Amino acid sequence: MADLLTLKRSRMPGRFERPGAFHFVSYVALLAFVVWSFQGAGWSFSALVSGGPALVDFLSRAWPPSLERLPQLSKALLETFQMALAGTLIGIVLSLPLAILAAKGLTRPSMLSRAVYTCARLLVALFRTVPDLVWALVFVISVGLGPFAGTLAIAVDTIGFCGRFFAEAMEDVEKGPTEALTAAGAGRFDTIFCAVVPAAMPSFITTSLFALEKATRSSVVLGLVGAGGIGIELKVAMDFFDYQLAMTIILMIFVLVLCVERLGTIARSRILEGSSQ
Repeated sequence: MADLLTLKRSRMPGRFERPGAFHFVSYVALLAFVVWSFQGAGWSFSALVSGGPALVDFLSRAWPPSLERLPQLSKALLETFQMALAGTLIGIVLSLPLAILAAKGLTRPSMLSRAVYTCARLLVALFRTVPDLVWALVFVISVGLGPFAGTLAIAVDTIGFCGRFFAEAMEDVEKGPTEALTAAGAGRFDTIFCAVVPAAMPSFITTSLFALEKATRSSVVLGLVGAGGIGIELKVAMDFFDYQLAMTIILMIFVLVLCVERLGTIARSRILEGSSQ
């Protein structure tokens, strides 16, 4: 009987410990900060409820979608995907050398290598933290309106995105092959491209596919500032209250993003299956 009671007690889940005074005050402060953030964000249940009829009115006026300008919209949608694909490829190519410089342990320990590492990390952080819409505005000013500005903005944003994850993937690679090549007399360049990069390649590919999905969604928004693509068509349709045309554009964007994400999911599953074998 005693053994049975001991077994039951051992299977009982542990209870929450009573927090101390410091932790209790921290939790209360965190909760107050969350409530304050909702207030600062203008969250209002009454506005949400009162906006329901306006949303229903928009949907009723937007349905059925208009198919009058479908050929022109298809061309703009294709331009959007071309921007995303070209910008992603450029960003991936340029992010690899930057990621090598921003990864710990890939260069010889010296004052110069630490300075290069710090600069590379700061550059990746800059590209990643500045929104792609801001980069689009910068490139619209520098190279003018059109898809080229959007492609450059996507490329810079992809460098920040892939540069960070490429560097982390190379840092997480098993050190055994690299140490073996170094002991055999291989140079630093040889160890990176013969041991580190091949081992991190599955992660590189999956990150690149995620970057393409991200760029496809971003390229739509970039058109709102004149950086090419179908985004400008959506803005014009909304400005002129042509909700049926706007619904057509929204559905086309949805199909494009859905197809890209589906193809990316299939490719990632194939890559993971191949790397596990």
